[in-house]
Amino acid sequence: MIVGLDMGGTHVDAVIIDRGNIIDAVKTPTDHINLFGSIWEALNHLLKGKDISSVNRINLSTTISTNAIVEGKTASVGMIIESGPGMEPSFLACGKENIFITGYVDHRGREIKSFKPEEIQEAILKFKEKNIEACAVVAKFSVRNPIHEIEICKLLKDKFSPVTMGHTLSGKLNFPRRVYTSYLNSAVYYVFKSFCESIREAMKKENINVPVNVLKADGGTMSLDTAQKYPVNTILSGPAASVMGALAFNPGDRDGILLDIGGTTTDISFVADGVPLFEPLGIKIGIKIGNYNTLVREIYNVSIGLGGDSAIHVENGEIKIGPHREGPPMAIGGLVPTPSDAMIVLGLLDFGDKERAISAMKDLGEKLQLDAKATAKLIYRKMGEIIKQEVTNIVNEINSRPVYTVKELLYGKKLKPKYISLIGGPAKALAPLLEKEFNLPCYVPENYEIANAIGAALAKPTAEVTVLADTAEGKLSIPEIEIYEKIGKDFTVDKAEQKALELLREMASVIGASDKDFEGEITEKTSFNMVRGFYTCGKNIRVRAQIKPGLLYELRGVNHVEV
Repeated sequence: MIVGLDMGGTHVDAVIIDRGNIIDAVKTPTDHINLFGSIWEALNHLLKGKDISSVNRINLSTTISTNAIVEGKTASVGMIIESGPGMEPSFLACGKENIFITGYVDHRGREIKSFKPEEIQEAILKFKEKNIEACAVVAKFSVRNPIHEIEICKLLKDKFSPVTMGHTLSGKLNFPRRVYTSYLNSAVYYVFKSFCESIREAMKKENINVPVNVLKADGGTMSLDTAQKYPVNTILSGPAASVMGALAFNPGDRDGILLDIGGTTTDISFVADGVPLFEPLGIKIGIKIGNYNTLVREIYNVSIGLGGDSAIHVENGEIKIGPHREGPPMAIGGLVPTPSDAMIVLGLLDFGDKERAISAMKDLGEKLQLDAKATAKLIYRKMGEIIKQEVTNIVNEINSRPVYTVKELLYGKKLKPKYISLIGGPAKALAPLLEKEFNLPCYVPENYEIANAIGAALAKPTAEVTVLADTAEGKLSIPEIEIYEKIGKDFTVDKAEQKALELLREMASVIGASDKDFEGEITEKTSFNMVRGFYTCGKNIRVRAQIKPGLLYELRGVNHVEV
């Protein structure tokens, strides 16, 4: 049996699945002051009276890292950045203290100039002066040769923790994104470490000896230990759970729109030919101190501040919904009207005190010269209009550039959605409205209220490795797992593919994947001749492989969709 758990802005959902059969599910409120307590309460409710020995893994989607970034509750980070010649690096400053050092490894991994140890000692003093505990070290071409990052880390590791090395996070060459990814990894490290320790302590106390995996933004999972080391990969795991949950109910090979309408936000994703769209470079994160493009692999997702609990106000004679949540619906004791109150008045939702919901609509209606029911209808229609406009804008943007899925680049593909899959609390209530707005069939899964938890439970472990080989220099590097070897002139693309898949299988066991979970595939391969004078002196080879994202089981015993 697998336990899936999803922490949303309003509720924590948890489910037990036994080989594709849903056994039980619970939904408990999210306590934003005690997020770990919210998770543990849901698990206690779910596991009560169950045979714990039958559970072989717990997969959870958590907002811990995302919330820390959004709320500015991250650690101060000291950044050591080696940019080499050819660029003005000041725009990369993202830490509380940023030290730009001399030294240079070129694009082929050759050390051209060593770094100066005295610059590192100066950095240590400055970090200590500002009470900085977390660091990151990023050199421009460290994925080809990490020698400078490794040597600098040795000078820092007894004085600071963590010390994130850029080359361990991704094999991609994008230097600015690697800097920002390294910064964020160290910035969220302590808050996520505390969360992991709480999970382990509580499980030990309750005598639950079960592997715990965390959902990543690419729709796969990794072990709790790996997540603690690289917490940046847990950012936006919630939207990934939405996509995997929707996929569990919607097998097929058509283009589609996936909407997860929660209490606080609506997450918008897509499938092309039945496969989730992918952000090829990585997550883009906007926070109070800047906008950071990262190398964190992500299923394509756009989140908008519109949900069942979004606050409603009248501004300049017009209804304004969201983008913020200011508490629960008035029907259950909130102080501000919400779309849920409107849908309760219209008989589309059935919870709480209907009279309080009617009172909420009357208060708004007085400012609009409308009665309660007309106000509720206006709010309901406006929700549909907002979602339609946002989705239309996103589809136009997607179709203006190459379409990537989690499996491949679809050359010349234009996204033409043929259906909408809707999950989340208000899904059933909004389905008729959205079907009319989009003029597309709208599907609501049987278990739409807990689809995210189902997606978390069924997500396979995923990982990626990049093999970089320079036969002229006789060097091979696999940055993600810190392998650096010598190779001969006879090393080929085929050998690189074989090496990548072999190491990926070894890596799979580290992140919690079993043999039956493993399905490796090559996602990128290139080979260029290296020319010196008039002669070919070797090849530059690049191969990327991944454990294919997907679901562990197909759901059984449920209707996949109801129209």
